[in-house]
Amino acid sequence: MANRTGLVARKLGMTRIFSENGTHVPVTVLQMDGCQVVAQRTEEKDGYTALQLGVGAAKAKRTSKQMRGHFAKANVEPKAKVVEFRVPAEGMIGVGQELTADHFQVGQYVDVTGTSIGKGFAGAMKRHNFGGMRATHGVSISHRAHGSTGQCQDPGKVFKNKKMAGHMGDERVTTLNLTVARTDVERGLVFIRGAVPGAEGGWVLIRDAVKKTMPEDLPMPGAHRTFGAAVAETPAEEVAEEAADAATEE
Repeated sequence: MANRTGLVARKLGMTRIFSENGTHVPVTVLQMDGCQVVAQRTEEKDGYTALQLGVGAAKAKRTSKQMRGHFAKANVEPKAKVVEFRVPAEGMIGVGQELTADHFQVGQYVDVTGTSIGKGFAGAMKRHNFGGMRATHGVSISHRAHGSTGQCQDPGKVFKNKKMAGHMGDERVTTLNLTVARTDVERGLVFIRGAVPGAEGGWVLIRDAVKKTMPEDLPMPGAHRTFGAAVAETPAEEVAEEAADAATEE
């Protein structure tokens, strides 16, 4: 069980950012659209400990009556996506709190789970990377066929899980050990370097990597704030005055 909760974000697409030495880094942009704690699961009441997170805005009229009551109990607006993350008792965060992008640090490894892009009905060569049949003499209009599939009278059937043509994609995929390239707390963006599964607009889950050592100074139990609270910023006037004072001292 992870010591910290994960996050739910929407995949916006890809772009690139520039490092300090001027090289460009291709990244996938993930947006946390009001990621709030909707409910807590406790050992006494539910038999396990977890945090239920909701993200994205949903219309009340398109939300079931049961879920409207669930959100009203937590005093949060209806959410488009609800996900649970198993956490220990010390990893609990208060209901209604909003998780922020600095939950993850730049350079740390994360695991990302999403639903892969659906590719419809695909042949054996595309779906399973088969080599196909001979493309020269002796093969008649079956160059991309998968070859023999069954047996003779004994056992007289095609074994289950035989690699054949069929539906490809549109399944749950987890990519391990991706790198956080940048975070933007104000806009709720997390920039991930690596192949993030899923199509643009799809929801993905981001967790601390299970196969890598995490930084020791990660926020525990997580980076969060009161929902709707503004990000603390230094006023422009103060920045200008500090710059002027520094120039005068020099």
